[in-house]
Amino acid sequence: MTNFTLTPEFQLKRQASGRLRFTDAHGEKHEGVMPVRAFPLAAPDEGISLVSLEGHELVWIAQLSALPPDVRLLLQEELALRDFVPEVRRLVSVSSFGTPSVWTVETDRGNTTFVLKGEEDIRRLKGSALLIASSEGVQYRIADMTALDRPSRRLLERFL
Repeated sequence: MTNFTLTPEFQLKRQASGRLRFTDAHGEKHEGVMPVRAFPLAAPDEGISLVSLEGHELVWIAQLSALPPDVRLLLQEELALRDFVPEVRRLVSVSSFGTPSVWTVETDRGNTTFVLKGEEDIRRLKGSALLIASSEGVQYRIADMTALDRPSRRLLERFL
């Protein structure tokens, strides 16, 4: 598998950190881009957007199958990671209020521990939802941070 791919419109590379780097046709680089499916259930291989860390769409991919095999594989790997998104129900503990920090959480799939490398790894979504990226590349979702218990909200607010 090649680690660097080239298409007429953009370049996509997996960095040593595991995140994707997008370079547009003008050479502008965006670190940590994320593929987002428009229709994850109805048409999982159609309508995929590459989104910057700031939430801006960088490119629209109508058909995953239209991409070169190496780009398609990178995106399929990244989408597979995103498909596994445990929902955080409670924050049990945080090792420190600085980063990196070790978080112990209760999820819909059981208890787990992960490392938060930086505050920028917590992304606000629509409403009061959050997406937390662990250093291992697993995404954790908080559907509604206002619905968390009070001790969990207090811990979380120190990072927002």
